[in-house]
Amino acid sequence: MKTSNKFTLCRIIAAPIFFLIYFLPIWLKSEDGSALSVASFAVMVPLLILAELTDYWDGHFARKNGEVSDFGKMFDPFADVFLHLSTFTCFVFSGLMPTVCFVLILYREFSQNFLRMVSAKQGVAIAARKGGKFKTVFYVASCFVALAVEGFTRTGIAGYLVSCGILSSSALDDVLSVLVKVTDGFFALCVVFAFASFADYIKNFGSVLKKAAE
Repeated sequence: MKTSNKFTLCRIIAAPIFFLIYFLPIWLKSEDGSALSVASFAVMVPLLILAELTDYWDGHFARKNGEVSDFGKMFDPFADVFLHLSTFTCFVFSGLMPTVCFVLILYREFSQNFLRMVSAKQGVAIAARKGGKFKTVFYVASCFVALAVEGFTRTGIAGYLVSCGILSSSALDDVLSVLVKVTDGFFALCVVFAFASFADYIKNFGSVLKKAAE
């Protein structure tokens, strides 16, 4: 396997690992601030950072080693979607991502995947366009914002602030409400950019679908 594709594969491997680590404290009913909850957050942050960095490294090595291929053009966005839908599922469960945003993004990604499959059958490999790349950047940013909010409670920081009298319970509820609204805003923008980029793909490759349907 080419070096660039190995980095892409790392994102696919990281996705279920992140998913398991995220839910492990929940499945075992560990309280916020427990050793397991803190450890899960401590592992998830660098894991997600490394997973997202592979998106840069695969492109870097593909260009550097002359490994750009039709397979890579399809494998790279597939790995991105695989990773981000896995993380989004975690945040939907925790109430940090509105379900409607997740479903709309799911529709978009399945539609985009269908477009790529039809295009590939017609001999056209659709590489990521600027709009798609910008959308992915916002997916990444939203994941880290949501993970930071999750860490605020999971690590016990929120409970510590209340126990020390820095925040009252009602004030903490207000803070958490604001943080959730911030994540809602990020994910809402993800939906906007996702469909804007999809419209761009349809504009440029819609003729391929039309030709295949004839």
